[in-house]
Amino acid sequence: MRFPSPVSLNWIAELINAELLGNTSGMATGINEIHRVEDGDLVFVDHPKYYDKCLRSAASFIIINNRNVSIPEGKALLVVDHPFDAYTTIVNHFRPFIPATKSISDTAVIGEGTYIAPHSSVGHYVQIGKNCRIHPNVTILDHCIIGDNVVIQAGTVIGSDAFYYNTKKDRECWYKRMQSCGRVIIEDEVEIGAGCTIDRGVSHDTRIGKGTKIDNMVHIGHDTIVGRNCLFAAQVGIAGACTIEDGVTLWGQVGVNKTLTIGKNAVVFAQSGVPGDLEGGKIYWGSPTEEASIKKRELIWIKRIPEIWQKLTQGS
Repeated sequence: MRFPSPVSLNWIAELINAELLGNTSGMATGINEIHRVEDGDLVFVDHPKYYDKCLRSAASFIIINNRNVSIPEGKALLVVDHPFDAYTTIVNHFRPFIPATKSISDTAVIGEGTYIAPHSSVGHYVQIGKNCRIHPNVTILDHCIIGDNVVIQAGTVIGSDAFYYNTKKDRECWYKRMQSCGRVIIEDEVEIGAGCTIDRGVSHDTRIGKGTKIDNMVHIGHDTIVGRNCLFAAQVGIAGACTIEDGVTLWGQVGVNKTLTIGKNAVVFAQSGVPGDLEGGKIYWGSPTEEASIKKRELIWIKRIPEIWQKLTQGS
């Protein structure tokens, strides 16, 4: 999440009641979670397992519950007892919950020639471009941005909260929601089928690239970046913080694990499970995925096992 303008660390420290160490004169430009941090960002960490990752990340400022770690040059620590609560305080300040009172918020900007069907909902500070078609019962939640000539079919939700929790098993409630303050950005000429869900970024953006076409009942997780001219068939599921490069085709019921990259112009056949990065320009199949030509040869040999076994036993 970008702040409206850079904010002094001293002000942030006062807001969250933090001890400020290191670059105390710094200015924060936003707050982000670790998978999408950028220079100028705040990030929080509350477990020793992830201290080093956060300190070495692109984030300039770290909200942390340990004052004794080494501070990288140019960075600052904001030391608090409960970093997760500090994160929540910052999010609530800059993106407070505003109840909806109308189906289409007065703060939404709707482009010329755009049609919004009955029973759809458009949230606060949403931007929708020109000549879009928003079908019935579509929900576009706060701060999302829709480009020109976009089609969104019935029952789809744009900007639902991320499935992302702060987990600690030493408390009664293990999972506490990490409030989503990111956006969904849908570029021009995108078509989205019926009954889809596209989660907003936890604190960054989920983005669907220009010209991408999405079938019915597809789910795209938080902070995922989808490139241009991709094609996703029905019931594809993509977990959070993935990078799907330009021209990728995912056929029906493909499942994609979190925080991975699928390279440009890759094709994944139906019902495949993608556990890790895939190189672009190849065709994949299976669970876990392999190149389709290799997987097909494996199946041929598996089918021949009874025949081979019979020959071996007869020969003995």
